[in-house]
Amino acid sequence: MSTRQAARIGARRHAHRLLTGKQILQLRHALRGRKLVVCFGGGVDSTAMLVALKRAGIRPDVITFADTRAEKRLTYRHIRRMQRVLAAWGFPPITVVSHRTLEKTGYTDLEGECLQNETLPALAFGLHTCSQKWKASPQNQYIQGVSSGPNARPPHEIWIAAQASGERVVKLIGYDAGPADVRRSNRLELHDSDFDLFYPLQILGWKRQDCVRVIVSVLGPDLLPIKSACFYCPASKVWELYWLAAHEPELFERALVIERNALTGHHSRYDDLRFGDSWDNLVRDAPSFPSSATSVGLGRSFAWCQWALVNGVVDHKFRVKRNRLAHFAAAADELMRADNAFDNRSCGIAA
Repeated sequence: MSTRQAARIGARRHAHRLLTGKQILQLRHALRGRKLVVCFGGGVDSTAMLVALKRAGIRPDVITFADTRAEKRLTYRHIRRMQRVLAAWGFPPITVVSHRTLEKTGYTDLEGECLQNETLPALAFGLHTCSQKWKASPQNQYIQGVSSGPNARPPHEIWIAAQASGERVVKLIGYDAGPADVRRSNRLELHDSDFDLFYPLQILGWKRQDCVRVIVSVLGPDLLPIKSACFYCPASKVWELYWLAAHEPELFERALVIERNALTGHHSRYDDLRFGDSWDNLVRDAPSFPSSATSVGLGRSFAWCQWALVNGVVDHKFRVKRNRLAHFAAAADELMRADNAFDNRSCGIAA
């Protein structure tokens, strides 16, 4: 027997210990016989959720992924790889859905909407409407159908059957048992007007590091995804900015264009009278922005453009310094360890 064959057998044996008999019974009791829709986010948690369902012998009816057309290349690659895994399991494929806009709007995605309207993603202002419009709604509409407009489509057969029988369709969401995701799920009802919501990872008590362990044990380290998010997401941390500049500099530059377009456009609240200078001059000449309740950029409390200039990530034309990509990658890795990030961007995980 080769070393590789022995490793695979060991991984399969370990997989059987990932869920206890009690945990399997909990999932089966809650989900067996229900009409199940997995909301696949393309990241660590939702991938681990699929592994848990497989281990518990629960096959979902539908798996959807909402494509904002702004994910990183590694996320799209992970989805392609997971399609092969799901086919081997006998699970349904991941159905990729997207929000479609009217032709007259002049844009097809959130990036285009921000550029045309000279604004930032809603999360930069503490709102979540961008996620609802570009992620949640397309997945709901794929199941429920839409009667008219650019997103028109008939209801999915699972929805038709549920309506006929009076059943409730269950949406499975990959919020883990860590404090941040528990807070997110606590803000939501377990039932909305159309769906029941269920969080398998919280039932299992799996935190993010548990999800990483499960994925590596069952699927292997190559199938450990990065965090799924738009490349211009206002929730990005500093190490993620370094990582994006190092590995996908074109996307980082596009994010800076979104920010400058919004903060120097006709909606800008920055002027000489209120802040002592224009936003653009503050970015170029000041080490930080004056204290203000106004969002100063994609980072909400800081501008990505200013951060990139101050830290030598971009030149005066806001182009990423291609000769320093290795330095940015090292900075991302160092800050990532302090942040305790669990995904395949971590050298510790890769090792």
